[in-house]
Amino acid sequence: MQSGVTMEPPVEPAVASQAIGVSPGGERRIIQDLLAGASLELSSRDPAEIDACVDLLEPGTAVYISMPPGQTYHGNVALAARLRRSGFHPVPHIAARRIASRDALDDYLERAVGEAAVDSAFVIAGDSARASGPFEASLALLETGLFQRHGIVHVGVAGYPEGHPRIAASALDSALAAKKTLARQAGLDLRVVTQFSFESDPVLAWVAKIKGHGIPVHVGLSGPASLPRLLRFAAMCGVGNSVRALKARPQAITRLLVETGPEVVVRELAQHLGPPIAGLHFFCFGGLVRTARWLRAMREGRFELTEDGSFRVGSA
Repeated sequence: MQSGVTMEPPVEPAVASQAIGVSPGGERRIIQDLLAGASLELSSRDPAEIDACVDLLEPGTAVYISMPPGQTYHGNVALAARLRRSGFHPVPHIAARRIASRDALDDYLERAVGEAAVDSAFVIAGDSARASGPFEASLALLETGLFQRHGIVHVGVAGYPEGHPRIAASALDSALAAKKTLARQAGLDLRVVTQFSFESDPVLAWVAKIKGHGIPVHVGLSGPASLPRLLRFAAMCGVGNSVRALKARPQAITRLLVETGPEVVVRELAQHLGPPIAGLHFFCFGGLVRTARWLRAMREGRFELTEDGSFRVGSA
């Protein structure tokens, strides 16, 4: 079927590898290096998914626990404890606008450390229109000093390569600078985990812009999932720019319809492996098990580079 879009000619794997100055075998290793230590994020509350991943993921893999509307912090602590018992490294979300009080934050952190040996957290504002307590933003949570008091010294904060639908870019930049200053003063190990994107260009441009901060960046991507599911979660998560970019580029939609995975973006990002890009973070919209299987295949080298600048998983 003709789409009316002029497609770029396919690139041979050897040519793509030469573009980054390595052999195809070397490029495969770079891709595996980028994926080594990747973190994942639970998008369901099904404990059976955690159990099914024990033989798929490396022990100690960081698994983030989202805090959607209606989920209490007690539920997050229970999931964190289950992840810890399964040999994983739980990283609960702490959503500022869903914390009712300073005492509630104190209790959340105390329980997370005591029941799940948590030492890392992902601190965000949360997408609630109104705060349920005194905290409007992630910086306000960090300013309490409660994280380091409870021994949670590894802290992730959100990054938005394609902008935020309700916050100006200048405000996002100022907030990140303030978090960096606070983290240095408080002795917190700060990292940025970006919102997921379907394209590498905006991510690389944003990473270049914040490189001077010296903060490691974990690039957020969607794990393998169907296109309708990806677009539904994109709308829920406010990733409007990615959706608009896809709709403006029919060839990108066509690619996702066929591939439904992050292979193209991973291969493009691998060409820029190095500070501040520290690794990848996968949002498991297709399910934790599906992404875990994909990562295991990559870890075991069961993939091959393809002519279109992507790679095929499970065929090697």
